[in-house]
Amino acid sequence: MAEISGISARRAALKLLDAVLRRGETLEQAGAGAMRGVNSPADQALARAIAGEVLRWMTDFDALIDSATKKNLPEDAKPRIVLRMMLAQALRLGTPPHAVIATGLDLLSGGPRRLAHGVFSTLIKREVALPDVPTLPPEVSARWEDMAADIAPGLIDPPEVDLAFKDMAETLERSTGMGGVSLASGHVRLPRGTPVEAMPGYQEGAWWVQDLAAQIPPRLLGKGDGKRALDLCAAPGGKTLALASQGWIVAALDISEKRLERLRDNLGRTGLEAEIVKANALTYTPAKQFDAILLDAPCTATGTCRRHPDVLHRIGPRQIGEMTEVQQSLIHKAVEWMAAGTTLIYAVCSLEREEGEEQAAWIEETFDLKRVPITSEELPEGLSPTPEGWLRTHPGQLADQGGLDGFFVGRWVKE
Repeated sequence: MAEISGISARRAALKLLDAVLRRGETLEQAGAGAMRGVNSPADQALARAIAGEVLRWMTDFDALIDSATKKNLPEDAKPRIVLRMMLAQALRLGTPPHAVIATGLDLLSGGPRRLAHGVFSTLIKREVALPDVPTLPPEVSARWEDMAADIAPGLIDPPEVDLAFKDMAETLERSTGMGGVSLASGHVRLPRGTPVEAMPGYQEGAWWVQDLAAQIPPRLLGKGDGKRALDLCAAPGGKTLALASQGWIVAALDISEKRLERLRDNLGRTGLEAEIVKANALTYTPAKQFDAILLDAPCTATGTCRRHPDVLHRIGPRQIGEMTEVQQSLIHKAVEWMAAGTTLIYAVCSLEREEGEEQAAWIEETFDLKRVPITSEELPEGLSPTPEGWLRTHPGQLADQGGLDGFFVGRWVKE
């Protein structure tokens, strides 16, 4: 019997969700296995879109499903996961209900199939709708406290595409030529789905892809004027490129050869230079001293929830605790390498206080470093430093302009 058109994309989406929700994998990690046998780029994109919408709106989909069943389905029951997918298509992707039923029910059999059909049909007849913004999982909302309500509007849609320019002086000319919107010097934002490799300046290496928030930490070191900087945990390399473009002599250190290959490719394309150091930062001994150290530390990456909504469901106290220990070990090493006058930038793409504000407080309690407050003049319009002089961004900021990733950034100098 011929396969229903589009069923392979739905099967792949189901595999993606199973990998995230049951095994704790990232969407990226699950991609290769889930997409095996899905040859059409359009079907691959659809599978990712279905899975992404489920993960963004899962709390709201579950509330709808529970409103149409006498007894709540188990959290990991296959009919619940398939119903989430069906609702994501109908309520978020605009798929006609008959197409949702034709492709969704084929993932089930017997009683679960009849159950899913009945629940979905009931909800469609009720003309149910989602809230204006996603409802965060309760445990996530509790962790993010006062920020939670502000963050949620930034999670409605996947993010647009941000580029960082090698030459900031070209910002107006290039952003206008691309038909994009610039939110800061050296930045342009393009519509989601833009084929970046076809954009002007790609072959000549005039820019690289980097979220607006991620562009800020290296900018806070200013012009290098031939001074030395260490980009610690550097790959995939956006911050290395930024530092090199600002005139720093950069040593880019990372433990992952695969990720460093991507950095080498980008250095070659942009014509920028950096010393590549493949090493474990915890056992590395630098041969020379640095004028600046940028530690964009490994973290839970909950700040990337706009583009990686799996973090809303994978990350909890255990992962946060593990990451804070790694971060403190790396901070210890970075401070060991600081000479008088060396500046330290500590950054994480996390929304967790334990990885951001609490780490900054720990740095000041543990080491003899002087805080160098971040100023509004150093930041894109619409962003402000905290009262302590740190930076906290989150997806709900600049939401009317497409938002940005969640970051924490602090800056210190050794006197």
